[in-house]
This record gives sequence, structure tokens and C-alpha cells, in this order.
Amino acid sequence: MFPARVLPGAPLALVIVALSGCSSPWGCTDTTAERGTAGVRVQVEDTSGRPLGVTAEIVDWSLEPHPQVPSEGDQVHFHYRFDGSDETSGPAVDACAVDENRVALGCQTLYSSEAFGPGGDRTSDDWLAVEHPGQVAGVLLIPNDQSYDRRTCEQDVKDGGGLHPPEPAGRGDQL
Repeated sequence: MFPARVLPGAPLALVIVALSGCSSPWGCTDTTAERGTAGVRVQVEDTSGRPLGVTAEIVDWSLEPHPQVPSEGDQVHFHYRFDGSDETSGPAVDACAVDENRVALGCQTLYSSEAFGPGGDRTSDDWLAVEHPGQVAGVLLIPNDQSYDRRTCEQDVKDGGGLHPPEPAGRGDQL
């Protein structure tokens, strides 16, 4: 039996031991959301696959030399729009130039907060440099919100973990 003076401290010791287990590596898990179906117009979705109430759309695209580097030849010039996002922050989606088999030839992330057109609409344009511009059959958007940057277990065992967006799309990915 423990002496009486140890018993009052015993509950505190148990609380400390129990809390220290929260930061143990076996308590932190990272999972990655599945990549949604790419399209010209998509409903942006969170990591759980739920719509955020924001639509992203490729309005048009063309092959033409970039005005700042015309010597590099044709690049993919595209216009896009976000509907339903707010002015200061919002989702981000990957845009990819694809060939006729929907294989990505080049991709980049578009942030709705950086799209601003006349009259306050959320429109903009951008450029994608691809190795073989003649193979481009279209520009698609991937619906997964890429703006959510939760820390991973590797970065922070105590506060990291959880569901993360899929890896950003890249050249060679089948969309």
C-alpha cells in the first residue's frame, strides 16, 4: 500500500502519462483524399468529397506564343472562372493541359483568390508551357480543393495528420 502522501499526486501522474500518449506516433495518421473526376466545369470539393458551393470552369483556351517569351513558341493560354468563392480566400484547383487520352501534359494550381476580373467577377487567364503543344486537346480542372494545407504527421506528430487533398496533378497523370 502507498503512503497517504503519494495518493494525492497519483491522479496528476496518471493525467500526465495519459496526455503524453496523445503525441505518440501511433496516434497520428495521414490519409489522402481520392482525386475527383476532371472536367471543363467542376464543383470544387473538400477533402471529404463534399461540394464547397464553388464552381470552377475553363472558359476557353488556345495555343499561342506567350507575349513575354514569344521565342519559346506556342503555349497553352486559357481563361477560367470561379463562381461562388469569396473575395479574400477560397479554394484552389489544379488545371491541366491534356492530350486526347486525358493524359496531363502540364499542370498548375489556380487559386480563386487570385482571380479577379472586371466588375468583381472571379475570372482570370493563365499560361501553361508544355513540351508538345500540338498534342493539347483541352484544358481540364480537377475538383479537389488544393488550398487546404494541414500539417502532416511527419511535420508535426502532435497537431498534424488527418485527411489531405490528393497530390497535385502533374505531367503524365491520367485524368
